Amino acid sequence: MTNSENLLEVRNLKKHFPIKKGALRRVVGHVKAVDDISFNIRKGETLGLVGESGCGKTTAGRTILKLHEPTSGEAIFNGENVYDKSRSELKSLRTKMQIIFQDPYSSLNPRLPVFELVGEALREHGFVKNNREMQEKVIEIIEKCGLTREQATRYPHQFSGGQRQRICIARALALNPEFIVCDEAVSALDVSIQSQIINLLKDLQDEMGLSYLFISHDLSVVKLISDEVGVMYLGRIVEMGSKQQIFSNPRHPYTEVLLAAAPLYDPRNRARRERKLLEGDIPSPANPPSGCRFHTRCIYAQDVCKEHAPEYREIDTGHFAMCHKVNGVF
Repeated sequence: MTNSENLLEVRNLKKHFPIKKGALRRVVGHVKAVDDISFNIRKGETLGLVGESGCGKTTAGRTILKLHEPTSGEAIFNGENVYDKSRSELKSLRTKMQIIFQDPYSSLNPRLPVFELVGEALREHGFVKNNREMQEKVIEIIEKCGLTREQATRYPHQFSGGQRQRICIARALALNPEFIVCDEAVSALDVSIQSQIINLLKDLQDEMGLSYLFISHDLSVVKLISDEVGVMYLGRIVEMGSKQQIFSNPRHPYTEVLLAAAPLYDPRNRARRERKLLEGDIPSPANPPSGCRFHTRCIYAQDVCKEHAPEYREIDTGHFAMCHKVNGVF
């Protein structure tokens, strides 16, 4: 059963990439980039997804939109399973689900001007009747994103990295979507421009009722824009809750380390925060550790962590963590 308040419901989503070797390219294993994650995003709200590089955040976002074929699981959007859609039905659904890619250099066609980059989707889906109407719509959108009318005729190589990302944001907003995956959408921008884009995204959310999956390494940005926060480690979400719960009372050891590593902008608070170091690199998703996947780097790890995978436990209302310590096993 789906909740009418949820715009998106992700259920037991998995994405495993095959590892092929030899002249015959036989499958010898799988990279478990996303391994059984579930969450909901309510209408008009934002879920922030955080974690180290390689934990599967970007793959999760792309798989939800079916840019990657899922290994298993469901993505229920407005009560309908995205993965059951035919090619034509999926094309129609694209107007409601958009993505802002992390790398603006590779996601923009260098042969097209801004006018075409932002407007081609409007023309393809029949949102405009002619080039004049498309030009007016494109100028309106890019001006909202901080670009000027004169820049509509320029090509991507004539812009800075931050300006290119503004073009990507304008392109995602062009079709008036209901849901946007923001994959490191502001990481290419300087701090002053980041605040402008975040305010823009929030204003558009209030105006259009948008919902976001906001993927980021910057915890300060996630705290600013998110309503709910999911912490991801090695293909799984290890803790989920409201931003107040996650930032004021984290319960999973990995979340504690992430928050301790975030920079403090008030030097008076530096001495008050306990320093926590995370040793070692994230294990290979092709061969994840047995039991709790975090036990190889966890300062609280005990024998039970190496043998048995923990289950989610509700700590407070809507606050879940996957940890033996939280579950009271030791």
